[in-house]
Amino acid sequence: MSFVDTLRLWDEAVTCADREDWAEALSIFLSIQQPNSKICFDIGCIHLLNQDLDAAEKAFDCSIRKDEHLAVAFFQRGITFYKKKRYEESSADFQRAFKALRNNQLIDYKALGLRYILYACEVLHNIALAEAQLGNWEKAQQNLAKALDYKTEAKLSIIDKALQATLKQKHFKLVEFPLKTLFKPNKNYVAELEKKDYLGKAKVVASVVPQDEFSGFAPLQPQVEDGPAAPKEPEVLRALEGEAHTVLFEFVPETSDELAVVPGNIVFVLQKGADNWAYVVFNERKGLVPYNYLERLEISLGSKQVKGVARLHSRDAPSRPERSQGGPLGSSGNTQQQTTQQTNNSCMVKIHFTFNFAVSVPHGSPYVVLIEKISQKLKIPSAVITLSSDARGKRLVDNNTQMKNVWSRAQGGRITLWCTTKEVRWGQWCKACDRM
Repeated sequence: MSFVDTLRLWDEAVTCADREDWAEALSIFLSIQQPNSKICFDIGCIHLLNQDLDAAEKAFDCSIRKDEHLAVAFFQRGITFYKKKRYEESSADFQRAFKALRNNQLIDYKALGLRYILYACEVLHNIALAEAQLGNWEKAQQNLAKALDYKTEAKLSIIDKALQATLKQKHFKLVEFPLKTLFKPNKNYVAELEKKDYLGKAKVVASVVPQDEFSGFAPLQPQVEDGPAAPKEPEVLRALEGEAHTVLFEFVPETSDELAVVPGNIVFVLQKGADNWAYVVFNERKGLVPYNYLERLEISLGSKQVKGVARLHSRDAPSRPERSQGGPLGSSGNTQQQTTQQTNNSCMVKIHFTFNFAVSVPHGSPYVVLIEKISQKLKIPSAVITLSSDARGKRLVDNNTQMKNVWSRAQGGRITLWCTTKEVRWGQWCKACDRM
């Protein structure tokens, strides 16, 4: 039987003993193959509790064979012999228990899982009683006199009463091991019996691949000198706003609103302008990238595979497209480009609040449209929101503000505003919520 199985059965048996189900406890103890000295001691204690002295003697014999220095096992077997009126053997076992104490005043078995302290004076007390039963009153007095050298204040009265009894050649009471006290397994080992999942099971939180059930880790990209990392087949793609594209050529930005990318990167196109520039997001950073440097990802619904990622072009990168005047996403005169212009004629408004966020509204929108957009984003009534165009809140933006002046400060299709909230009463808050 393995150590874990032995430990588990030992713990179950002790649990049964704690609720005084001694029959079940004994049955579990006896089912343990190759029990150690402590388990044999526990078995002997239960037999002694059941007044089965022969079985108790055999159990304590087994405990002593497995640990010849277990003083409390000699003490318990001496008590068993005394109850069987085998006083010579009882005296011999008590003497062995005293020898195992090695001239110490006591042994505390708490560290070994037994809440019991074996005192040397009590062992000598029982030796004296066994000698008195044999009629050796002089030896009984000698052992009790020796016990005075090992006595503690708590045990002084027991030794004094025994000495007075021997002077009158009267027998005195045996010091017994407390009932219902057993060796218990190490609580730290017991706590480790239950299996623990420290890492947990990985799962896909979000993916652009439909019904993606991938769990695990993507392999590391190989490193190369003086160049970008080689691309890898993406196994999990986060579902972000925009369309997924793979980068075909390295792009080095020349202005602060452009974004650096290398071949193999996966970007998400938020807006595409008529001037061949795209407004993308990559690694939570947004910026402009030439659209002819990108290729749209083709996702197969049947096989759940993403195509077009590993295919990189060995030819030189195309020339940098010209940036149109009046914004990062330009327009031209034909009908299709006008449609693109209408779609992309929006302004990104960055809001400084207790946290920063951005909303997209058509350029030149009235105050009502802007404040409603921010209200929906924050999920609070628009009546409690105060906007300003400076960090100190001196230039307020409200219904009386000429929005044409506000939008004139937009650069590159982006503008920054500051937001605070008013403190309102509960009734006013409810009325404002009803109007949302």
